[in-house]
Order: sequence, then structure tokens, then C-alpha cells
Amino acid sequence: MAQPKIVIPFYSTYGTNHAVALEAAKAAEAAGAEVRLRRFAETAPMAVVEGQEAWKAQYDKMQDIPEVTLDDMDWGDGYYFIFPTRYGSAPSQVRSFIDMMGGIWNEGKLVNKAVTASTSAGNVHGGQESTLLSFYFSVMHWGSVIVAPGYTDGSIFEAGGNPYGYSAKAGEFDEAGKAAVAHQAKRLVEITAKLAV
Repeated sequence: MAQPKIVIPFYSTYGTNHAVALEAAKAAEAAGAEVRLRRFAETAPMAVVEGQEAWKAQYDKMQDIPEVTLDDMDWGDGYYFIFPTRYGSAPSQVRSFIDMMGGIWNEGKLVNKAVTASTSAGNVHGGQESTLLSFYFSVMHWGSVIVAPGYTDGSIFEAGGNPYGYSAKAGEFDEAGKAAVAHQAKRLVEITAKLAV
């Protein structure tokens, strides 16, 4: 069985989703995958980013991580998307990249690739479930295979019980969350290995 290639593209404004992405990458590598950690390009005007000290600090902190490209998506056998919710959906930085994937989608390069996702919001009812569900609509258009964690491990319950993907209250990524993300990443690697045969 070939080593699964996993791309972990993430967007993080204040740091929660960056931490989730690092944990997912660590767990995926431990499960035997080759991993590319990538960040979505910042599309907000720099004047806006620099106008918020915490946002600018997080932006600067991630500069050593390459931006995700279409080549990364072509390379990967599976993907773990991680991003915050914005009004119950993915942020514009993520949607902008997805909107540019038409070429590789049209060439069938996303078919049968495994996909999972995690999100965060300012509060537990801030659109976490709708964000993941609406993101998975795009995944279905690609012909990819959704690998939600479901209730496949006790860690899912301990971290709040979201069967669509781990979701956090912003700034509160704790040990229970880390365990749930590790399980979700491991599950992604296992399913990706089966699909990529």
C-alpha cells in the first residue's frame, strides 16, 4: 500500500485553526502519511489585517508556511481542510481558492480523493455545523469522498460531539479537541490509503 499523501490547507485569523492544523499534521504523519501543511492566501486588504494587532501577529506567525496551490491539490490523495466560520459558511479566503479549482475539477483530478474538515466560531452556536455541511457541498461536486468523523470514537463526544468534523469555540482548542482532531486525521489517512490503492 502506497504512503497516503495528505494536504492540510488551513486559514486562521487569530490562531485557533493554525493550532488545529498543526495537530492534524502531526497526527496524520504519525498515522503514516506524507503531509503538506499549507495556508490559504490572505485576501483581506493588508490595511485591514494590520489594523488589528492580533490578526497581524497571527499573519506574521504563519509566513514560513507555504500558500496552498492547485499543484498541492493535484499531488494530494486526501485533504483535511481547516478554517473558521464566517456567517455560517467558509471564509472568503477559502471560497476564493475553491473557486479557482475549476480546472483540476474539470480534469477529474479531485475524483475519489478523501476529504474531511474542521472549523471554529466565536461561540458554539456560531454556525459551526452549517459551515462544515455547506463546505461538503463543494466536495460532492468534485466527486471526492467525504470522510467525516461521525461517532467513530469516544473523543468525538468528549470534544463536543460534532459528527461532521471537529469544531471549536475560538481560542479554546484543548486536550479533548486535540484528541478529536488526531482521531479525525488518523481516520482520513486510513480511508485515503484504501481509496488511493
